[in-house]
Amino acid sequence: MAPISASREEFDEIPTVVGIFSAFGLVFTVSLFAWICCQRKSSKSNKTPPYKFVHVLKGVDIYPENLNSKKKFGADDKSEAKSKSMMPKNSLHLDLEKRDLNGNFPKTTPKIQSSPDLEKLTPKHFVEREKDSISPESLKSNTSLSSEEKQDKLGTLFFSLEYNFEKKAFVVNIKEARGLPAMDEQSMTSDPYIKMTILPEKKHKVKTRVLRKTLDPAFDETFTFYGIPYSQVQDLILHFMILSFDRFSRDDIIGEVLIPLEGIELSEGRMLMNREIIKRNVRKSSGRGELLISLCYQSTTNTLTVVVLKARHLPKADVSGLSDPYVKVNLYHAKKRISKKKTHVKKCTPNAVFNELFVFDIPCEGLEDISIEFLVLDSDRGSRNEIIGRLTLGASAEGTSGEHWKEICEYPRRQIAKWHMLCDG
Repeated sequence: MAPISASREEFDEIPTVVGIFSAFGLVFTVSLFAWICCQRKSSKSNKTPPYKFVHVLKGVDIYPENLNSKKKFGADDKSEAKSKSMMPKNSLHLDLEKRDLNGNFPKTTPKIQSSPDLEKLTPKHFVEREKDSISPESLKSNTSLSSEEKQDKLGTLFFSLEYNFEKKAFVVNIKEARGLPAMDEQSMTSDPYIKMTILPEKKHKVKTRVLRKTLDPAFDETFTFYGIPYSQVQDLILHFMILSFDRFSRDDIIGEVLIPLEGIELSEGRMLMNREIIKRNVRKSSGRGELLISLCYQSTTNTLTVVVLKARHLPKADVSGLSDPYVKVNLYHAKKRISKKKTHVKKCTPNAVFNELFVFDIPCEGLEDISIEFLVLDSDRGSRNEIIGRLTLGASAEGTSGEHWKEICEYPRRQIAKWHMLCDG
C-alpha cells in the first residue's frame, strides 16, 4: 500500500508545477510584448521621413512629424502660443491657422516695418528677416512698369528660397504671380498654374494647383526637398513654367522663369525674390535624341501620310537607365488640334524602331494652316508619362523641320523621310 500512496502524491504535485511554469511563461510573454512596443515607438520617433519633398499648402504644414501630433484645427490660443515659443528659429514648421465656416483659411497680412533705406533699394532679391517681413505688394511698387512696357510683359513671379540646415532640406515657396496675360479671348482671363523643375538632373518635378479665372493668382504653396546638401545648392537651376489650364485642348504656355542658384547665399535666412516672366525659349538639345519621320501629301485625296520610322540616342528616363518610348502624333489646323494618333510602346531601348503609318484627312486645301507635332514619351504605369522630346513640322518651322515641310508641299505624292533633332519637352 505504501508505493500506491507515493505515486498519488507525485500526481498531486504535477498541477502545482504546471501552474508555476504557466505563470512564469505569462510574465515572460507580457514583458517581451512590452519591450517590443517600446522599441517600435522609439524607432518611429527617430526614423527620418521617407519623403523626397513635402508640400505645404496655404500655411498647413504636412511634415511627417506633425502627422503624429494631437494638434487639431481650431486649437486654443494658449497651446498655439506655447508651440510658437518652443519652435526653433530656422524650423520649417508652420502654425496651423484656423479655418472659417467654409473650411478656408483667412488671409493674414504681415506687418511691414517701413524704412527710408528700403524705398531706395531695388534689388531683385533680398533677405527676409524674422521680424521684418516684406510682402509681394511692396515688391510690386519697386518693379512698376509703364503702360507701353506692360504690353510686352508676361507678368511677374514672386517666390522665396530657404535652406534648412537641421533637416538638410531646400525649401521653395511659390507665393504669387502678377499681371499675367489673358489666354482665354472670350472671358479675357486665365486659369494659371505653375510647374517647377530642379535642373540639371530633373529629379524633382512639382506643380501647384490651378486657380480659376484670375490674372493675379496667389498660390502660397511650399515645396520642401530633402536630401540636397547645401554644397550642391549652388549648382542647381530652378525652372518655373507658368501655364493656363485648358479643359478641351492642350494647356497654354504663358512663359517661364529660370533661376540659377549660383551666387545666391541662403545661409542668412529666407530670401524673397521676384522675376519677370519671359517667353518660353524652345532649347534644342543633342541629348534629347533624334526621330526619323517620313511624310507624303496626297493633293488629289487631300490626305497627309505620316510614317514614324525610328528614334535613336534617346536619353535615360528612369533609374534603370533605359526608357520605354512611344510617339504621340497630333495634327493641328490653325493651332487647334483636330486629330491624334500614337504608336506602340517599345520596351527598354534608347534606339526604337516603330515603322507605323498614319493617314490624316486635311480639312482645307493645301498645308498652309496645317502643322503636325510629334511627342516622344516614356511609358510609365506608376505615374504620368514623361515627355522625352518634341518635334513640330509646319510652314512656320525652322531648320530641317521647315525644309522637310517645304519639300512635301513642292513634291506631292512623294514619300520624303528625314532625321530631326528633338527639342526639350
